[in-house]
Amino acid sequence: MSPNPIAETVAQLMPRAKAELTELVAFKSVADFDQFPKSESEAAAGWVADALRAEGFQDVSLLDTPDGTQSVYGFLPGPEGAPTVLLYAHYDVQPPLDEAAWATPPFELTERDGRWYGRGSADCKGGVIMHLLALRALKANGGVPVNVKVIAEGSEEQGTGGLERYAEAHPDLLSADTIVIGDAGNFRVGLPTVTSTLRGMTLVRVSVDTLEGNLHSGQFGGAAPDALAALVRALDSLRAEDGSTTVDGLTSDAVWDGLHYEESDFRRDAKVLDGVGLIGEGTVADRIWARPAVTVLGIDCPPVIGATPSVQAAARALISLRVPPGVDAAEATKLLQAHLESHTPWGAQVRTEQIGQGQPFRADTTSPAYAAMAEAMSEAYPGEEMQYAGQGGSIPLCNTLSSLYPRAEILLIGLSEPEAQIHAVNESVSPEELERLSVAEALFLQKYATN
Repeated sequence: MSPNPIAETVAQLMPRAKAELTELVAFKSVADFDQFPKSESEAAAGWVADALRAEGFQDVSLLDTPDGTQSVYGFLPGPEGAPTVLLYAHYDVQPPLDEAAWATPPFELTERDGRWYGRGSADCKGGVIMHLLALRALKANGGVPVNVKVIAEGSEEQGTGGLERYAEAHPDLLSADTIVIGDAGNFRVGLPTVTSTLRGMTLVRVSVDTLEGNLHSGQFGGAAPDALAALVRALDSLRAEDGSTTVDGLTSDAVWDGLHYEESDFRRDAKVLDGVGLIGEGTVADRIWARPAVTVLGIDCPPVIGATPSVQAAARALISLRVPPGVDAAEATKLLQAHLESHTPWGAQVRTEQIGQGQPFRADTTSPAYAAMAEAMSEAYPGEEMQYAGQGGSIPLCNTLSSLYPRAEILLIGLSEPEAQIHAVNESVSPEELERLSVAEALFLQKYATN
């Protein structure tokens, strides 16, 4: 680390940061209350609220959002006339999946091979700690030079939109000159990165019916229309021979002009099996950041175990379409639905239903906040310049905030670099990244205050 006072302070605070992240990871704060107790999420929210109060935040509140979860809000006043910066993170986490597949218990922060393992350690409880570290470093070195609002969401991973709806109903609450979303990540460990674009997403359920009921495949197979086969044909039409997404009317040739993503690096990050090729055309960055991508998330059909020799009368699937910046998600949804309806064969009855949607996002990277962040990151990561990357995933709140506060500058940083394996088993965070990004955020707030 660079021997400046901010960096020295953050380094001294790292043992405390580890202890706090240990406490926060211990809460099983999955906002799916059919699987996990609501009390776990409420306890995590209370922990964040107490941490903000201890740092001198005012108006600390547990906001009851429309989806039945709580977001934590607090305001820390700065010097008179200073700009206001909103710091965002979320304390809810993905389910641990197969707990037996974890090398160590998912809700116990465990150090191994220089990383800290635990569900939410990077995504995004580590983001909460990052904000606290940055603010503590500033308080120890002359004070926080801006007004700070912190919002910690309680249901980001569920995509239920509770905080989005709350913000729309209370538009003054989260207003700010600049918004730092601490829910992204560096392109590589040690390479400072801001995420400048996000793909949006639409979810569509498609149902196919062909018969009044299942039929004996020996007696009727060969002439009776199979609903599952019809569905497979429709789903197959969503990809070209090379695997590129092909939705009728949806442009799929955009080019990414930022950070380059080597195919060999992508294969390693994605853990592609030996001999298996990548799909699509263009560069990897084109494919995952600038172009649409369809994924079949699930199919309702008989499981192999217990299957009978029957022609299937009905089948359905859930489809995700990632929508690149520059494309309206609502229009993409209509195109996807029309494509499925027109490509389902044999006159089978087909119904499509949209069950979720989020718009893509593109930041203004020419803004003063980006200039301040570039300077801050170059100091926090000596010898490295800030890079711009896209993110294939969606953060719908970005669009809500952008719509509510069109003059606000929005930056996305965070701890979810490839080695973190967020949403997978054995999620982890690099303590070095936590340290450096906390330094970068503190330096950013200093530099932004003087712009």
